[in-house]
Amino acid sequence: MSDAATSDQIATVTVIGAGTMGHGIAQVCAMAGCETRLRDLGSEQVQAGLDKIRANLDKGVARGKVDAATRDASLARLTGTTDLAEAVTGADLVIEAAPEKLALKQQLFTEVAEIVGADAILGTNTSSLSIASIAAPVPHPERVIGLHFFNPVHIMKLLEVVVGEQTDATITERIKTFAERIGKQAIVVKDSPGFATSRLGLVIGLEAIRMVEQGVASAEDIDKAMTLGYGFPMGPLKLTDLVGLDVRLSIAEYLAEHLEQGEHFQPPQLLRDMVAEGKLGKKSGRGFYEW
Repeated sequence: MSDAATSDQIATVTVIGAGTMGHGIAQVCAMAGCETRLRDLGSEQVQAGLDKIRANLDKGVARGKVDAATRDASLARLTGTTDLAEAVTGADLVIEAAPEKLALKQQLFTEVAEIVGADAILGTNTSSLSIASIAAPVPHPERVIGLHFFNPVHIMKLLEVVVGEQTDATITERIKTFAERIGKQAIVVKDSPGFATSRLGLVIGLEAIRMVEQGVASAEDIDKAMTLGYGFPMGPLKLTDLVGLDVRLSIAEYLAEHLEQGEHFQPPQLLRDMVAEGKLGKKSGRGFYEW
């Protein structure tokens, strides 16, 4: 562990998963001055993540949002690997951005815990799964905490910090400081199914899908109702396309099962049908919109 880490400064960050969320998390960490390692299972995934970070930074330079020196310094702090031990050895903070599968996240953190020091913080980017459940098989579960970022990570300002039953209070404080450092505003939420943001966002999204299903209005007009009438930056159906209809379906099923009085999270049949047909949103080219 670095001297910086012992003084509560998080100097080295590893992000596991180079996909939509993972590469964005790695970008903001590198831009904040952290040595950042991006790890995925295959070299193609790792390279794709690194390429997206470079593209984001180049776009930022072109738009005058990022200066060239910051871009170059950020890229210099960033490395990619498929080797887990190489990625996490000496890391002060390990953030997993793997798919929303409890067993997968448990396995990842159990493997990481065998390599890193006992004082390394383990952050999960889960948007709905129980922090306590993810931490249950992990040695020193008090260092496991939820770090729910929002897409696109380099633009969205919110970081939902989810505190499990065993999460150490000093870990929470270190993460709040880290959030500020990477340009995020942190909210601290109790470990409860769906936390705050997924519960609120999903219930609106599901109701919007029911309205399409019932022929109340078009997807475009429902989205306009929320952007123009309520000031949402993006309509709930376009957001569903960006998140992925399959992801939304999985979270809805989880919340319907695990929340008391969770019947309003029962997925509409239209959502189930669209996922079955492969209409997953932006990643498949078609959802409520054509992409």
